[in-house]
Amino acid sequence: MGTHVIKMPDIGEGIAEVELSQWHVKVGDLVVEDQVLADVMTDKAMVDIPSPVHGKVIALGGQPGEVMAVGSVLISIEVEGAGNLKESDKPAPVAAKETPVAPKVEAVVESKPAAPRAAPVCQGPMVAREANERPLASPAVRKHALDLGIQLRLVRGSGPAGRVLHEDLEAYLAQGQSNASAPVAAAYAQRHDEEQIQVIGMRRKIAQRMQEATQRAAHFSYVEEIDVTAIEELRAHLNEKHGASRGKLTLLPFLVRALVVALRDFPQMNARYDDEAQVITRLGAVHVGVATQSDVGLMVPVVRHAEARSLWDSAAEISRLATAARNGKASRDELSGSTITLTSLGALGGIVSTPVLNLPEVAIVGVNKIVERPMVVKGQVVIRKMMNLSSSFDHRVVDGMDAALFIQAIRGLLEQPATLFVE
Repeated sequence: MGTHVIKMPDIGEGIAEVELSQWHVKVGDLVVEDQVLADVMTDKAMVDIPSPVHGKVIALGGQPGEVMAVGSVLISIEVEGAGNLKESDKPAPVAAKETPVAPKVEAVVESKPAAPRAAPVCQGPMVAREANERPLASPAVRKHALDLGIQLRLVRGSGPAGRVLHEDLEAYLAQGQSNASAPVAAAYAQRHDEEQIQVIGMRRKIAQRMQEATQRAAHFSYVEEIDVTAIEELRAHLNEKHGASRGKLTLLPFLVRALVVALRDFPQMNARYDDEAQVITRLGAVHVGVATQSDVGLMVPVVRHAEARSLWDSAAEISRLATAARNGKASRDELSGSTITLTSLGALGGIVSTPVLNLPEVAIVGVNKIVERPMVVKGQVVIRKMMNLSSSFDHRVVDGMDAALFIQAIRGLLEQPATLFVE
């Protein structure tokens, strides 16, 4: 028997050190070639480290959250034969799970809520939580639980730190329990336990980027309500006529189109600010970041060259990117390079939000939920569909008047949707 030593590989881009985010094995485990051993986090990406050999884990080189230098010992594996005690010249291959960290906000794919199911009496794996205890779960999972009529605090989470995943909801529904009084008793049981969760990996990067954005940029937020009755009627008409052949449209591609058209008159919003070099770079290409919530954190996949896309092209690209991001399949290029960001909480959009800038961008447009409200139109009280835009700007380089005019331009385009397509 021999020992095969795997060192922290050179991931490229001049990176000298990475953070060990998570182990997928422990001492004593048997591993096979290409099995993922660990996740490491660079400044831009989460990367899988697979095993180049079959063998048994005999030593781990670090703890989750530890910053390790490239070339340091990551893991030692007992193998048949002589092994490589001095380590071969080849580093461990890097499998591309590239999941870059995004600094922002919430889920992006708008969907109409499904009809709620009757709440299950007592089904599936359960856990007792305090009535006011908020279980860890993404907004998408919370929305799914709401649609299913499930009390999320009763569902046992199988994700990191007990995070509730979509599959946990399905397990809750699929696995019945015989004692119908158990959830009631469990729900009101006192709890005195505490849990400390180490902030590492993607969560640490998100925290660092959020803190950096709020410390460096002078955030200025502006909120305006928009009558989206006409654009929603147009969307419904297009879906009825072309949905089967071209795919269904959500509101997002219309918002992307509105950004593209408005930016023609406000190019200062489609920019990046290098505050160290004191240089603002305005870009002709509109690369719209669409902030997306996944089970591992917040990411911003990028719809590139939105200025050259049709509604259906934008819709298809948004859907593709959101799916890839949520499944951890988005590439590094797909998750970087945005020039302006669009963020939405979908059905959970609330009334007002204060989105945090995606540095080095200077503008982010936040979408709140659509509600029906009585409005006075030409002296008559009518029911209209209203939606707020809650947007933030870098006040160091964007004047408040320009920010307000920009949002008013978007408002005009959405309230008169024909103007979205007038060249």
